[in-house]
Amino acid sequence: MGKVFTHMTMSLDGYIAQPDDQVGELFEWYDAGEVVVPSGNEGIGFALDPASAEMLSDIIANTGVLVAGRHLFDITNGWGDHHPVGAPVVVVTHSLPSDAGKWPRATFVNGVGAAVDRAKEIAGDKNVCIASTTVARQALELGLVDEVWVSLAPVIFGEGIRYFGALAGGHQLLEDPTVIQGKRAVHLRYPVRR
Repeated sequence: MGKVFTHMTMSLDGYIAQPDDQVGELFEWYDAGEVVVPSGNEGIGFALDPASAEMLSDIIANTGVLVAGRHLFDITNGWGDHHPVGAPVVVVTHSLPSDAGKWPRATFVNGVGAAVDRAKEIAGDKNVCIASTTVARQALELGLVDEVWVSLAPVIFGEGIRYFGALAGGHQLLEDPTVIQGKRAVHLRYPVRR
């Protein structure tokens, strides 16, 4: 069985998007090099530096399911039913969208715990990647996350949407990170301390 990890690109001051959900300069690293990494979505391409390309290729090759919150799913229009990581998506939602049939690669589940369980079933031996802030925080609080990944971008937003807000159980300790120096981002992988 694979691991459950969260991955987001974050500003130096802890934001994954501006207050209006726009990512601003955070994703510059996706187009900061010459190594082309294929995407699971024809409309999205990656041209990365070698270190970032290796890291992203590992994510794409080893992720069996992406877990997203309904808000992210809606603002991306479900990535046109093809998330760039190339895996099916489990969407955490309190209500099934009226056009759910439009998204055959998406599974809609009520509750974070149930969504992670369903994602693990679908992923089999591959990893589950959580890519939404609220879902990541709740999964961390439930003890369901094995690693926290951060692609740290060299930008300061000053305000916006945080990767993690206040945790219900207080501080969550992480182990020392694996560090990958990329161009326009430093990639950090922190195992969750149990």
